[in-house]
Amino acid sequence: MAYIRKFKTTSGATGVQVCYKSGERVVKTVHVGSANSDKALEKLLRKAQGIIDGDKTPLFDLNKFNKKG
Repeated sequence: MAYIRKFKTTSGATGVQVCYKSGERVVKTVHVGSANSDKALEKLLRKAQGIIDGDKTPLFDLNKFNKKG
């Protein structure tokens, strides 16, 4: 199971990590980055979600539904 962890750094920025758990233990941590603004934090959270979703295949092809005509 993977989840996104946000935390405050000693410099006051917000750090973002992707953590992987097996049972109750964290077995792997990937540091995505640190942000000093809300806009940068949103970008890091999207990147972290992309890391988590990268191994998954989509259930639906959403491009098929977005076509007009």
